[in-house]
Amino acid sequence: MCGIVGYIGKKNSTPFIIKGLKNLEYRGYDSAGIVVFNGKEYAHLKATGKLENLEKKLQNQKLEGYIGIGHTRWATHGGVTEENAHPHADCKKQIWVVHNGIIENYDSLRRKLQNLGHKFYSETDTEVFSHLIEEYFKKMRLSRLRPEEIFEGAILAALKEVEGSYAFAIVSSFEPDKIFATRKGSPLAIGIGHGENYLGSDFMAFSGKAKKVAYLNDYDFAVITKDKVRIKNLKNFKIKTKALKIDLGLAKASKGKFPNFMIKEIFESPAVIQNAILGRLKKDRVKLGGIEQYSEKFKEINQIYIVACGTSYYAGMLGKYIFEEKLRVPTFVEYASEFRYRDPVLGKKTLAIFISQSGETADTLAALNLAKQKGALTLGIVNAIGSTIARETDCGVYNYAGPEIAVASTKAFISQITILSLIMLFIGGLRGCLSKKETAEIIKEIKKLPFSIKKILKEEVNIKHIAQKYKKYKNFVYLGRKYNFATALEGALKLKEISYLHAEGYCAGEMKHGPIALIEENFPSICIAPHDDVFEKVISNIEEIKARKGKVIIITDQKSPRVERLADELIVVPKTLGFLSPILQVVPLQIFAYYIGVGLGYDVDKPRNLAKSVTVE
Repeated sequence: MCGIVGYIGKKNSTPFIIKGLKNLEYRGYDSAGIVVFNGKEYAHLKATGKLENLEKKLQNQKLEGYIGIGHTRWATHGGVTEENAHPHADCKKQIWVVHNGIIENYDSLRRKLQNLGHKFYSETDTEVFSHLIEEYFKKMRLSRLRPEEIFEGAILAALKEVEGSYAFAIVSSFEPDKIFATRKGSPLAIGIGHGENYLGSDFMAFSGKAKKVAYLNDYDFAVITKDKVRIKNLKNFKIKTKALKIDLGLAKASKGKFPNFMIKEIFESPAVIQNAILGRLKKDRVKLGGIEQYSEKFKEINQIYIVACGTSYYAGMLGKYIFEEKLRVPTFVEYASEFRYRDPVLGKKTLAIFISQSGETADTLAALNLAKQKGALTLGIVNAIGSTIARETDCGVYNYAGPEIAVASTKAFISQITILSLIMLFIGGLRGCLSKKETAEIIKEIKKLPFSIKKILKEEVNIKHIAQKYKKYKNFVYLGRKYNFATALEGALKLKEISYLHAEGYCAGEMKHGPIALIEENFPSICIAPHDDVFEKVISNIEEIKARKGKVIIITDQKSPRVERLADELIVVPKTLGFLSPILQVVPLQIFAYYIGVGLGYDVDKPRNLAKSVTVE
């Protein structure tokens, strides 16, 4: 959720920290703050709202120092105020902390510290930690520890009292040449430089600066100086962490010629599919190097669980249809936030697939840990290379979709469906569920998808015109059947996320079981109706809507007099295989949502109350 940035070196840290926060602002934009060491003391500045408000303040109040940390906030505890913005300090403003996560026992810790005389200035859970370090530092100064061990020991002692999830970055005037960092359940990455080092919630914070990145694991504790990074665990054992080379192609993220990241990322969809299939598709088989070592286990699985949140969950819903139809393996799709709070029946012959764009989703990580405890084979579908889910699953397949900056996911959904299709083909080949001929036919259709999406993108102006006509309506229903039930849910979610209009996705056959009571001339329906084996059923559902004077936007793959008669607005996309059709059908829904959001005057890249990476429960 929140974004953390740190710098230590020989240069002024402020410009780097601000740039790093800009790169991470998609993680939270309720408020932002920075603290730097100016040679005598730590100086700080905070502002509510988007990062540009902090930048304006910095024009009037210079902050310069060779070491500093910054934060962009997505509010959890306490309202959006300057007092609640990070960084947070101890009573004497000598210890400064930024935090991503939730301290679950902060209330009891706060009362305990108040009884000891500590004064609090915010409503946040984070401020507790700075005071807790202060309290332990007082005690440890009386111990026989070496001077350089005292502050570090105070942090480690404070961590033992903290319950919940966290990524902390800490600086102090007691150790003005060090940044301390630790994590549990929230991501942190260290950028390795020459004579300078970096810290960030992900490598995007220091993209273009560091050449290598080291990812912290849960309970790792890092001490960062300008020349060295030392990592150990909370039991004081040294940890060897491999530094990975940063792929500059993945690190690059700019709007280019587009006004917003969201529309840019929609237009990247053809390249996203190309990247997902690059080097993986042969004539009549699929090669997936990240999962091939478990080929024998894939032959034995007797059930599949797909676990995800939000848009990734809807991709998983389509995965269920694909796996059950093509592999004939019982498949269950689970919300990660619910999966861990029951006792799912998993075993050694269970394949558990975890889908997450960021690879850091807190609920999905917790579900992954449960699946591992139960002995399931775990597989990750993630976009962020080196992320926690990528490291913790037994095997996985990267999306290679490039950075997705807009908070409302678009290209990740398309990439995830593509990857699920590749996994189906791979396992189907191993288990003999698919003939080489059928596999070759599916591969041929997958290769056509980028060109089909390019044709849809040429209809942008038409879709924009439809959006302008319908932005005056306050309620929408999205309808689809079979494969495109998930598409309807995803289309409704996009509209809700960026236009703040009420929209619901339904499987079309359920309309007559209640929701049709809402239909009238001011309640439009967006109906997904490709010419597949449920086409006639969907058309019948549309007839029911038209009988009640409801307006209908139809997305189909073939014009016909009947469809044209029923549609108030018609969008035609190229035809493809049934289970691949959501990849094409969702694109006009994304463009429609985008232009309604823009038409209503909203910042579609940064919708209110949302953050890109959900790293708290």
